[in-house]
Amino acid sequence: MSLLAVGVSHQTAPVALLEQFAMGTDDTVKALHELVGSDHVSEAIVLATCNRVEVFAEVDRFHGGVSDVSRVLARQAGATVEELSPYVTVHYEDQAVAHLFTVAAGLDSMVVGETQVLGQLRNAYALAREQGTVGRAMHPVAQRALRVGKRVHSETGIDRAGASLVSVSLDRAEERIGALHGRRALVIGAGSMGALAATTLARRGACVTVVSRTPEHARRLAASVEGRAAGLADLPAEIPAADVLVTCTGARGTVVGTEVVAGGMDGRPGRPLVVVDLALPRDVDPGVAAVPGVHVVDLALLQGERSGVLLPDGRASASPVAADDVAAAHALVEAETALLRAERQAAAVAPTVSALRSQAAEVVDAELLRLSTRVPDLDARTRAEVARTVHRVVDKLLHEPTVRVKELASAPGGVDYADALRALFGLGIDADVVPERTTLAEAVTVDPDELRPGGAA
Repeated sequence: MSLLAVGVSHQTAPVALLEQFAMGTDDTVKALHELVGSDHVSEAIVLATCNRVEVFAEVDRFHGGVSDVSRVLARQAGATVEELSPYVTVHYEDQAVAHLFTVAAGLDSMVVGETQVLGQLRNAYALAREQGTVGRAMHPVAQRALRVGKRVHSETGIDRAGASLVSVSLDRAEERIGALHGRRALVIGAGSMGALAATTLARRGACVTVVSRTPEHARRLAASVEGRAAGLADLPAEIPAADVLVTCTGARGTVVGTEVVAGGMDGRPGRPLVVVDLALPRDVDPGVAAVPGVHVVDLALLQGERSGVLLPDGRASASPVAADDVAAAHALVEAETALLRAERQAAAVAPTVSALRSQAAEVVDAELLRLSTRVPDLDARTRAEVARTVHRVVDKLLHEPTVRVKELASAPGGVDYADALRALFGLGIDADVVPERTTLAEAVTVDPDELRPGGAA
């Protein structure tokens, strides 16, 4: 198994650094081809969300794979590998699989249990397929991850423990201005996050106006929530009437400036405005937070509140039901990881078993040929019986070791038994012992030859 996961997320990096990694579709496509064009990466998927940028790759060598992926990430962030080192995590083999499954299940999200990341992973996988950067090794892993995510949400109650970033952000808004029912809301951006924000606001009874650079997109989304559409140029005229503004565009520069918001606050004394910025990089100018009467909710605020299962009031969940649901989700992820490990390790030892049986068949055939030349007078019936007897003896001798090596392959370190079998029968050895999980700093300094299988740095 040679699956490698390298990346940064809200678990390890501040929002300011995550902003440097912001990737549009074109950036992701470029990164995918750069990855598979490197020396040690054969397949790759790039998962880029507002909370993480992670590369899941099939590699032929641990150190080489880490170096190749790290260089691509560093280029995207406009930094050096050394500068990123404290914030980047590296997972390998079983731990990489477990991490991917955990992400798909929403267990590694800023808001535990949210479902949006599953759709983002599905899109990342679809893009990698479209670009031809996934193949036989990663197809089954990615497909299993999507199934695991769906199983977790359908078979556990984790959805009760979590919510989307949009829901949690709007909970913060309601803490400031009260219930959103009947309030006026502006949604800037008509993409997937904008659609989720508009739908959630409408469900809470808000009157929604969708603002977008593309009028037809704004009109389509506004119609779906029985709201109205406006252009980005109309923003200064829309802000004075708004109670909450949610922005989530894919723009690289400031979308909501301080002067625009300050101008919109004139003539509404005592009436606050909540600005929710869910974009990465941020849409809202930092100076907006200093405008009197304006309260900003952004990813940095939510990251600071994160602690265990995030509830609407920002506290870690104390609900036994939520705790049980999260525990059940983790148990399902562990079970699926073990199952995939067994399948992959069984597949890994299959060539060894096949090679052993082929070698045995060649030896038998050679000895039978030798017998035919030394005892040419054997009749056909006797010769066939001798051949069947020799084959039965060899099959019985190989039966136990081949069955056992398949059974042992499903256990941690099981591939080592296949290595031993290859060594004992002279079938050749090709082992690359590396840690399952480590930091980037350790990954680029530790010699894998000095480590033991299954170790965790």
